[in-house]
Amino acid sequence: MKAKKTLLAVVAAGALFLSACSGGGASGGDAGGDGGGDGGLIGVAMPTKSSERWIQDGNAVKEQLEEQGYTVDLQYAEDDIPTQVSQVENMITKGAEALIIAAIDGTTLSQVLDDAAAADIPVIAYDRLIRDSENVNYYASFDNFLVGQQQAWSVLNGLGLAELDGTAIEGAPAGPFNIELFAGSLDDNNAFFFFNGAMDVLQPLIDDGTLVVKSDQTDIEQVATLRWDGETAQSRMEDILTANYSDGTTVNAVLSPYDGISRGIISALTDAGYSVGEGWPVISGQDAEIDSVKAINSGEQFATIFKDTRELAAVAVDMAVALLNGEEPEVNNTEDYDNGVKVVPSFLLDPVIVVKDNITSVLVDSGYWTQEEIDG
Repeated sequence: MKAKKTLLAVVAAGALFLSACSGGGASGGDAGGDGGGDGGLIGVAMPTKSSERWIQDGNAVKEQLEEQGYTVDLQYAEDDIPTQVSQVENMITKGAEALIIAAIDGTTLSQVLDDAAAADIPVIAYDRLIRDSENVNYYASFDNFLVGQQQAWSVLNGLGLAELDGTAIEGAPAGPFNIELFAGSLDDNNAFFFFNGAMDVLQPLIDDGTLVVKSDQTDIEQVATLRWDGETAQSRMEDILTANYSDGTTVNAVLSPYDGISRGIISALTDAGYSVGEGWPVISGQDAEIDSVKAINSGEQFATIFKDTRELAAVAVDMAVALLNGEEPEVNNTEDYDNGVKVVPSFLLDPVIVVKDNITSVLVDSGYWTQEEIDG
């Protein structure tokens, strides 16, 4: 209970501080380098600035660690694996007392983590599980299987088949509905959780003919999107439309695991002559990025999954502080996150589905985005 109260206090303090900042933390904090107090150095490695969510994550972790009196070395690797490895090596050399790492490729850090372990530096995997290493102490993330289920439920909700919690709607249309599937990057362990969660919901409806995948691309290896790249997703969606929908049939829904991918899909649909309104496909997403929140407002994207980066940062900060104080961090999952060498003790937060009707209550009232930013 003491650990739980500590965690909740850190979450509340972080959320209160960041709520005073415009844009969910995207405009606050230093993009990199050291800053903060005298409690020791903590290295924070983030994958890229090309996605605004990682900017928010990095700023939130940095600000909350500095509030605890630590100096922070925050680095972004721009999705280049050797750069991230080098950055983590430099953090170790500079005397980091703990590492918080959101890996670009969760399978490529084994050697540098061996170096961290040799220096008695604890490692917290941040949102993306680091694989194939015994030197991962804890994992902070969201319930990623649930994220996938929520993405599928949002698609079904947009089609009139289910409520947002997955409850079937009585008298729902029989279909069939044409759906195409997208997944994240195969080097990101989360992509499998998202896709498996979504297919747990969608596969029975594919099997009974309610949903039809005209491309026949249903395996994660077929539908994956390297580095979660929107342009890659756009190109694949264009190919799908050309190969499978030139006969006059239309796409009714697209399962998308991430807002940047969703925007690429939207561009492909627009270029193919689709227009927002009747006949526009239902498109899911994730991360509540501001451009996609605007797209939900305008009807281009149906839903996104909100994962509050302030709360995730607070969990990771609490883990790091506990470890450096010789305490055991609180976890709520010790079974599901096997990195190939060990089951990594984890703390999972709950995600929230955002649709047009609850943008204000979920994103604005919480201070994550301002109404001016959404309307701008």
